Amino acid sequence: MVIVMKKIYFREKYLKKIRGFYHDTEMIKVITGVRRCGKSTLLEMIADELVKGGIKQENIVFIHLDKRPYSTVNKPEVLDEIIELKTKSISGTKYLFIDEVQNVKDFERVVNSFREEGDYSIFITGSNSYLLSGELVTKLTGRYIEFPMTTLTFDEYIGMKKFLNLEVNPNIDQELITYILEGGFPLTLQYHSADDKRLYVSSVIDEIYDKDIKKNNKIRKRDVFEKIQTYIINNFGATTSINVLCDYLKKNGNSVSKITVYNYLKILENAKIISKCERFDMKSKKSLNGEEKYYLTDLSFYFAKNTDNRINYGPVLENVVYNYMKSLGYKISIGKIGKYEVDFIIRNLANNYAYIQVARTIDNDNYDENGKNKTEEREYRPLENIPDGYSKYLLTMDRLLQKRSGIKHQNIIDTMINNEELL
Repeated sequence: MVIVMKKIYFREKYLKKIRGFYHDTEMIKVITGVRRCGKSTLLEMIADELVKGGIKQENIVFIHLDKRPYSTVNKPEVLDEIIELKTKSISGTKYLFIDEVQNVKDFERVVNSFREEGDYSIFITGSNSYLLSGELVTKLTGRYIEFPMTTLTFDEYIGMKKFLNLEVNPNIDQELITYILEGGFPLTLQYHSADDKRLYVSSVIDEIYDKDIKKNNKIRKRDVFEKIQTYIINNFGATTSINVLCDYLKKNGNSVSKITVYNYLKILENAKIISKCERFDMKSKKSLNGEEKYYLTDLSFYFAKNTDNRINYGPVLENVVYNYMKSLGYKISIGKIGKYEVDFIIRNLANNYAYIQVARTIDNDNYDENGKNKTEEREYRPLENIPDGYSKYLLTMDRLLQKRSGIKHQNIIDTMINNEELL
């Protein structure tokens, strides 16, 4: 059974980042994110707000390069002709929206030429990071702003269910488990059965593979690439290095160079399947190469490919919090201070920092011989060893919260549902 969505659920956390640039004809607005995360719908939201703000409908031009009649457009001169034809009779500022612009080779020359005319406010979307590589960066240095987009975070997932009049489990902890298993692709909410939802996610994975990975000429060992992809998806949230992957492949009969493994990991990143979180040494103030973690853009990538629904809450809750913090626009790294590790260091554009530890619970009977709760000590100690005065958080599923050493103990679900800014 399919729900027909006649209205659009507005994703305010992205709109508020872009609003200040709606009428900017100097800066190209680049919206990036994994396929099917909602970029096309975000363009429609922006256009809707423009019309409500007094912009004439005829001044808004949409070109969807994944849809007819433009799905076969792949040459820059053809795109140029289409834009010219659709906008030549428009007076005043033209609001140009181009969806999946990477489908056109050398699109950046076309986009840049219209930007330079001075009366185009341009919005483009793309589903892979090649969009922001090569010529676009060199030609448009200082002339574009990227707005990364994620699939639905838990707060948005709840908000969209309510918007669609879908039942939300009164046991909010159980609702989080449902979200973890289903993932955050907006269109999964159209389907009622778990099998249909997973089939949809599998189709998204296939689409990413066909459109963003398969055509990549750097993949010369397809079987090796697929093994790396499977390994990374099955071990999300674990410390991973090029050397570890090389050893794993060698044990499985594939001897490959470090550069090949690096390139294949980069392809998975560029396709927005995984996101790399680097480790940062807080004493030396340097990034630690080879000790990064990879998180999934959406947890459904794991659960759609695995029949086992058991949840390993350590990496899963880290992944949920990581994606939530990415949606807020924070820069994220893993913190290391001596022998201790802090799950996340987050930083905003104003260079304010906060430190975050994530655990399922510290409310258990895991006591040592001195009567101290070993789980509580393990989670608090890394934060207590950080000498600076920036905010420190312990995020758990616990409802009984405490305060220790100035560290804020917060419930993960409440933090997300309240759309709380941690900086």
